[in-house]
Amino acid sequence: MAEEKKTEWSDVESPIRPESLRDDVVVPALTSESSGWLRNTLKFFGPGLVTGAADDDPSGIATYSSVGAQFGYGMLWTMPFIYPFMAGIQEISARLGRITGRGIAGNIRLFYPTWMLYAIVVLLLIANVINIGADIGAMGAAAELLIGGSTLLYCVVFALVSVLLQVFIPYKTYSVFLKWLTLSLFAYVGTVFVVQINWREVLQATCIPDISLKREHLAALIAVLGTTISPYLLFWQSAEEVKQMENAPAQVALKKAPLQAPEQFQRIKVDTYVGMAFSNFIAYFIILTTAVTLHAHGKTDINTTAQAAEALRPIAGVFASLLFSLGVIGTGLLALPVLGGSAAYAVGEALRWPVGLERKAKEAKAFYAVLVVATMVGLALNFTKVDPIRALVGAAIINGATAAPVMCLMMLLASRRKVMGKLILPGYLKILGWTAAAIMAFAAAGLFFTSGK
Repeated sequence: MAEEKKTEWSDVESPIRPESLRDDVVVPALTSESSGWLRNTLKFFGPGLVTGAADDDPSGIATYSSVGAQFGYGMLWTMPFIYPFMAGIQEISARLGRITGRGIAGNIRLFYPTWMLYAIVVLLLIANVINIGADIGAMGAAAELLIGGSTLLYCVVFALVSVLLQVFIPYKTYSVFLKWLTLSLFAYVGTVFVVQINWREVLQATCIPDISLKREHLAALIAVLGTTISPYLLFWQSAEEVKQMENAPAQVALKKAPLQAPEQFQRIKVDTYVGMAFSNFIAYFIILTTAVTLHAHGKTDINTTAQAAEALRPIAGVFASLLFSLGVIGTGLLALPVLGGSAAYAVGEALRWPVGLERKAKEAKAFYAVLVVATMVGLALNFTKVDPIRALVGAAIINGATAAPVMCLMMLLASRRKVMGKLILPGYLKILGWTAAAIMAFAAAGLFFTSGK
């Protein structure tokens, strides 16, 4: 039997009036003087696109890679299945922020007991810190694979670069950088096309669910669900909608200005559904990449992004391995501010602090302190003897335990006239939202029972 290798942390891994939007998401005129179709497209989208791309962080890539390597095409169907529920619950979080002018934590603080708010915020903070640590470790390992050197040194560099960008670069500029980073995810689409694929089999596996009651299949399904719908994404998009509103001229909470609602709802819907489609599209190709390469060659035991990239090299070539590693670094730089920022938003709203990445550090000292401390604690985990795989399983359980209650509270809030005024949720969003909450409750219970076996 091969000697068991100790896992290190570094191994783990609208159609709207232009004047109605904040500066960094203005819709430019599509004239011959425009700076390009791609740039115009990126400027059109806002919180939804960044949220969707951040969902495919290095920890998520590790999960999707593991599932593809272990089960081949067997889990491809999960991506189109989960998409409407994922997009629906994210749209609800965005609406809640835009209608009330408060993020999720701010609304819970006003309408529910304080102990409930603090419990949710603490759980979110713990899970986010663990995921930050795993993402930083995965980025460091990817850099080592690309250029050699010290993984831990790269971890320090990536953590410091991320923090410095968030604290000292104006968010108007930084948000553009985040949107461009979403393009790094196409590395996983490109990787697929360096190998031969039977697309008929792929289509069949995508359309026909391969459902099994075996424990390993259920565990993989639960892991995919828990990775795809995470509470930090809900907090982030809701808070970013509020900040977008506050920085736009003549815009207020839709509860006070319902005439603005139709165009804002259209923008939110397009931004969110495109962002979530992008997220699932990339996740689908990550599963497909490892299915047609690693699984097809008998390499089924993959737990980290570093293992996946190394295993790809002899099978799909150096180019595929290079793309995979570059994608990990790009998505990590994209995910770190979302993980740290969502935690800081939640803590700040709970304690009534000034919050927002568009504020200067001196204007929101406590908010930025949470963001910096969360990132530094995550970095520090890479220098400890804490088993990263066990820590990520623990974080997944915490996320699952947090997601279902948060989603239920969101649904209750968004269905109350006292909270939303006349703009309570339409019927289709109630169906999608409650179904998503039920799915996540199942995932949380299943993950809890399967993780100990």
